[in-house]
Amino acid sequence: MTRDFPATLANPSRSHLRAGRGARAFTLVEVMIAAGVLVLGITTAILTLQRGFQALDTARHLTFASQVMQSEFERLRLKSWAQLQTLQESADQRVAVPAVPGTANESFSCVRTFRDVKADMKEITLVATWRGYDGREQRMSYLTRYGKSGLYDYFYTAH
Repeated sequence: MTRDFPATLANPSRSHLRAGRGARAFTLVEVMIAAGVLVLGITTAILTLQRGFQALDTARHLTFASQVMQSEFERLRLKSWAQLQTLQESADQRVAVPAVPGTANESFSCVRTFRDVKADMKEITLVATWRGYDGREQRMSYLTRYGKSGLYDYFYTAH
């Protein structure tokens, strides 16, 4: 039994001539278009990563601000009416921000304001501000009301 080899393998000198005649290369225009598409893809990927890091930083700061403000509201909720009145009249309205290892808290601050809605009702607003990943100032605020006899007692007894 004999094996039939392709003509190009049986006669290497002819295969060399045949490959030279049929070989084609990319033109300069094709290479430039491919390079442009590659540059566009890399640029898009870098911009997407940057936006992703920015969104992650914003989410982290929003979560931290929410936790700080909720904690402050819970602390204020445990105070008596007289203690709140004293706190409202004090000059310092800054909220203590806990230090978190591995984060830059020096750009984070939280301030509370009191407003008398009625004689026995206070409106408390907390505003947190910080600088984000891109250097822009971000802001978030929470608002609640505090009744002298408790919020629910106020709504049930006052019509």
